[in-house]
Parts: sequence; C-alpha cells; structure tokens
Amino acid sequence: MELPTRKAQDSIGLKTQYAIETKKLSYKLPCRADEFSWFWWREKPANSYVLRNVSCEAKPGEIMAIAGPSGAGKTTLLEILAGEIPPSRVSGRVYVNQQPMNAEHFRRISGYVTQDEALFPFLTIEETLMYSARLRLYGGVKEAAARVKELLKELRLEHVANMRIGGESRRGISGGEKRRVSIGVDLVHDPAVLLLDEPTSGLDSASALHLALLLKSMALTQGKTIVLTIHQPGFRILELFDQILLLSNGTILHHGSLDLLEQHLRFTGHSIPRYVNVLEFAIEMTELLVTHVDQEIKAEESEIEQDGEDIKTYTNIVNAGAIRSFYPNPWFREVLILGKRFTKTICRTNQLFPARMIQALLGGIVLGTIFMHAANDPKRNKIQTQVGFFALSLTFLLSSTTEGLPIFLQERRILMRETSRGAYRISSYVMSNTLVFIPFLLSVAILYTTPVYWLVGLKSEINGFLYFTLVVWMVVLMSNSFVACFSALVPNFIMGTSLIAGFIGCFFLFSGYFISKNNIPRYWIFIHYLSLFKYPFECFLINEYGGETGKGRCLEFVEGECLLYGHGFLMKQGLKESTKWSNVGVMLGFIVGYRILCFLILWHRSYTARKLRGFFGR
Repeated sequence: MELPTRKAQDSIGLKTQYAIETKKLSYKLPCRADEFSWFWWREKPANSYVLRNVSCEAKPGEIMAIAGPSGAGKTTLLEILAGEIPPSRVSGRVYVNQQPMNAEHFRRISGYVTQDEALFPFLTIEETLMYSARLRLYGGVKEAAARVKELLKELRLEHVANMRIGGESRRGISGGEKRRVSIGVDLVHDPAVLLLDEPTSGLDSASALHLALLLKSMALTQGKTIVLTIHQPGFRILELFDQILLLSNGTILHHGSLDLLEQHLRFTGHSIPRYVNVLEFAIEMTELLVTHVDQEIKAEESEIEQDGEDIKTYTNIVNAGAIRSFYPNPWFREVLILGKRFTKTICRTNQLFPARMIQALLGGIVLGTIFMHAANDPKRNKIQTQVGFFALSLTFLLSSTTEGLPIFLQERRILMRETSRGAYRISSYVMSNTLVFIPFLLSVAILYTTPVYWLVGLKSEINGFLYFTLVVWMVVLMSNSFVACFSALVPNFIMGTSLIAGFIGCFFLFSGYFISKNNIPRYWIFIHYLSLFKYPFECFLINEYGGETGKGRCLEFVEGECLLYGHGFLMKQGLKESTKWSNVGVMLGFIVGYRILCFLILWHRSYTARKLRGFFGR
C-alpha cells in the first residue's frame, strides 16, 4: 500500500478535527481486600496506582502508539480516553480540543475497537457493515449503502464482502479480515477519533503491516486522530507511528518520536543490539529505565492526592457540558432494522431454527403415538393417562427452549458495545427480539400440536384444538421470555443453563401435579403462583374436561353407572370454567413481565458497566 503524503491533508476540507490531551492523569485501583477484610490486625494493603501523572497529547493526522509490558496500564489509559471509565474515578484532566471531555458526547464522535471481536458469525461482511451503517448514520438505505461500498474499498474487503464472518463452529474469514471488519464497524459513522486496543494482536506480520498502513493512510488523508495500544510491533510498523508513549507500571518513560526514544536509550548508556528494534529493546529495559523515575514518584503521588481534591469540580464541569443524547434513527425504525438483523441470525443458526422446527414436529409425533395406545387401552385409567400427557407435554415445551441462550448471550456482548456508542436504544432491541420470536414460536406451536392433539385423542372439536394451540404458543413464548430474562442476568452459558434448569424443576414441583395446592406449605405457596407450569396445566384440563361437552362426558364407569363426569373432575381439582381465559391473561402477563425485567436488567448493565470498570479496573 502506497502511503499518501502530508499534502493530502489539504483535501480534508472543513471537517472538525480533534486533539486529545491528558494532564496529570492518575487512576487508582481500589484493593477489594480493604473492604472485605474482617481481621483488624492485618495490615491493609496500599491502593495500587494503575496510572500515575500521565500527561500526553494525541494530534489530528497522527498515530500515537501506547506501548509497554503487560500490566503497564495501556488498556486502562485507552479506556479513559474512550470515555469508558467515568471521570469520577480518575484524577487529572482529559481535554478534547482544549475543552473538558464529555464522555457521552465523545463516544458518539469517536470509534473504539476493543481487542475481543464481537461480531455476528452468521452475517456476511457486507451485511455486518450495512446494519452498523443503518443504525449509526443519519439518512436512509441509500446513504448507508454508499458508505458501506466506500468502506469496503477502503478496507480492501470487496473480494470477501459476501462471505460470512464465521465463528468457532463454522470457519469464515481470516483473522486479519475479521480485525478489519471490527474496525469498519466503528468507522461507518466516519469518526474523527479512532481508538484501538492492540489491533495487530494475533495477526501475522503481513496482515499486521497491512493494517498499520491502512490506519496511517486514514490519519494522513482524513485527518483522524488515532490512538492505539501495541505489543511487540515490527520495525516497519514502528516507522508508521508519529508518537510513542512508553509506559511501565502506569508511569511514562517516554513520550515522543521513535528517534527520540533511541537517543534517550543511548544517552542512558544502553547499546541497542543488532537486529532488535528500538521499542522492543526499550520494553525489555523498562526496569532500568524506570529507576530514575522512581525517585520522583513520592513527590508525584502527593500532587496526585492534591489533584484528587479538585476532582468534584472537574466532574461538575464535565457534567455541565453534557449534551442531550440523540439517536440517528427513530424508535420504530430501530426496531425494524434490529428485527431484520435478528431474523437473519436465527434463520441461519442451524442449532436453533431448523433444529427447533424438526424437534417440535418429531416431538409431537412421538408423544402422540406413545399416548395414543395408552389412551385407547381399556385397562388403563384414561384420565390419569391424559393428565400425565399434559404434564409431560409442558415439560417438553418448557425444557426445550434453552437452546436460544447462546444466541442471547452473544447478542448481549454486541448490544453492550453498540448501545454504549449511542447506536440505538435498549428498548428497541428488546422489542425487536420479541416481535421476531412471535411468528417463529407460533410455527413451533403449530408443528407440535397438529400431530399430537389428534393422535392422543383429545376433545374432537376445532375450538378445543385452537385453544390448545394457543396455550402451547403462550407456553413457548413464556419460556422464551424467561430464558431471555436470565440471559441478561447470568455471566455465562454454564451458569445460565444451571439456573434455568433449577427454576424449571422448581416450577414443575410446585405446579400442583405432584402436590396439590392445599398440601403445599404456606411458606412455599408463592412458588406455586409463580410457576410457569400451573396456568397452562390448568388450561389443558379445563379445555379437555370443561364446557358443555364436559358436563355430559363420563370419565369413570362402574357396572354401567357413571361415577365421575368431566365437570365434576374439574370441581374435584378446584378448577372453574371462568379461569380458562384468565389463565391465558396471566401467561401473557408473564411474557410481558419477563421482557420488561429483561429490559431493566440490560439497561442497568449498560448504565453500570462503565462504573464497574472504573471501580475494579482492567
């Protein structure tokens, strides 16, 4: 790739450029042992500094590389510059164009590419960039398509535009191409500032060099301010950096050009070995270089504490400059865009869409054929057989919906990243997710009920079949909302499956099938009313043994005399006809309630994510 000259910056025009400056920036990581130690005789460990008096400046049209050994504070400094760590946790100053940085506003005009790539594996490169453009750009589809076409050419991804990203279970594009897609996702809105956390990590030397040349071209031709962290870069990549910020234990050892770093090393008496680049050698020599810096740390720490007293004033200045958050799209359009993206994801996920359809159809046929013979056997109790079928049917429907948990967890990572950059509202995501699953789960319900209802020999009325299908639909929607709620809460897939299985077991135990409501201890009765089994189970019984046909339907004969009618069986179970539709309303309430709870959990996660990162550090 041929690099443009500095004169190419004249074509940038009147586009606003941003210079980022930090002054005496310090960040203290509170030791959690201070808060949770119960032994007064133990010495409390001192708070550790992640950053100490870091003063630097990143200019438009340049690349500033933050380097240093592991634990030097590189990612923490980048997160502070990206506005991911709140100013209330940081002492010192961060300025954007000589004004105190407003994190909310800055996140919208900048792009932050993390080291872990959160992408949809079943979307193509073009689709990934297109959805990102539609969510983050003002305008319609034409503007987004034009921007994506331009971006594909700029990132040199045109030849693989129609390839899927791929993941662990399906091989897709290469690591270098995936890294460029991650950068492209945060470039669609053409940010003036680009922050990248180790963009060359895991890439081969050719891919890393190509990526560095691409970033250099953006800085020169578009006047972007680019700040990145780097780990053991090659010499040709080092030549592309305008400034090197060398950190060790949160302290600056060098801030300036590569030539100045080499002069500094020679001045301190270090001879650079042959075939070893300057930065690599400097990182190896950090322990020796930091010796003279340690003499000034005590004086600096006193300044840090003094600066901490003014932190409230600085935070008030930053908050006073806050602007109202605006989203590129109205709420309804966000729902449509996210709905289309999620539809493609679930349709292309073989473990979810085709497998769920086949599972519902085969499950209905297998259960239907099993209970068909049992129901027609005169030696068996038909009531007991049908009630057992209803319980087993609910167990099958409620326990077979956890396969959506991995997709929910994967989407949550992307959701947290996109909403933190102001792409869309969390409420739009929850609503689109709900609307997409409604027709999908309706088809699942129909595929299950069509064979099983007639094979088992339930009430042969079309109204009974339609009501049974409606209840099954409510059950799968209810369980899907339940899983969505837990996917917003749990940290990983193992914890999610464990908790969901535990709750499903509790709901089944307290449903009234094993133990009647009157025999459940009072201190456990609340689980009976929260059980996802209770209400559909009662609906199945009322649908089968209630109504006008239930009054004249004899369930038990003794010597030609009917001892139990359907209506009497319901009274014996403590069920009323009036609860037929009220139970459906309760299930609908569960669906809405779990979705609202899912929204509140996601909103709380998004709101507190930066605060938690600021408290515990990274």
